[in-house]
Amino acid sequence: MSPRWTRRELLIAAIADLLAGCRHVAVGAASPIPAAGALLARERDPDLRVSLLGSAAHNGFTDGGKELFDCAAQGRIEAFFLSGVQIDGRGAVNLLGLRGADGRLERRFQGCFGAPYLAFLVPRLVLFKEEHTPSTLVERVDFVTAPGTGPAGVHRPGGPALLLTGRCLFRFEGGGFLLERLHPGETVEGVREATGFAFGCAEPVGTTPAPDDATLAAIRGPVARALASAYPRFARDLSG
Repeated sequence: MSPRWTRRELLIAAIADLLAGCRHVAVGAASPIPAAGALLARERDPDLRVSLLGSAAHNGFTDGGKELFDCAAQGRIEAFFLSGVQIDGRGAVNLLGLRGADGRLERRFQGCFGAPYLAFLVPRLVLFKEEHTPSTLVERVDFVTAPGTGPAGVHRPGGPALLLTGRCLFRFEGGGFLLERLHPGETVEGVREATGFAFGCAEPVGTTPAPDDATLAAIRGPVARALASAYPRFARDLSG
């Protein structure tokens, strides 16, 4: 029997759980799932401030990225989500492009827009990649947009805390990733086959909780409505 929830609803609920206790979370543009998770966390805790870049309804900044960067530098943003074309086993993110067989830049993407800066400042940096394949989670990124570890694998201030994918949740520890939770239906062996970097396992490896009825009602109701102005198609899919 198929579950009552979708995989994206599972991810949205997992993101909201990761934001428990935060006072201010910022989400970049083109990030509908993290945005939905942040708004779900605000449904649970109305005191949580959510800043969605690109959203007129959920962004108190009036001067774009400048205020976001200033806020982060002052320590007033506790969580931020960062994704990329590639993420590697050291927590580095590639937002620039991909190399071809000859080692040269073959495909170029939009770039970083402050990602390295925020990665050094935000204490709860959550890497997010819905697609979990060996070509997206790689041993080494082709280009480093935001580094994960410092010299000799030393974890620097800031840097990734977690990596959430469509298959599992990793925790960043000791310069690498530990498998923290499997999403329902996933196995450790399956995750290893789908991951291009080596990782350890927590003891024990947990299971991501399925969203309950109240959570699903919030996602499909107030969260979907709140997202409608920034992500209309995504919000329609959530609301059914």
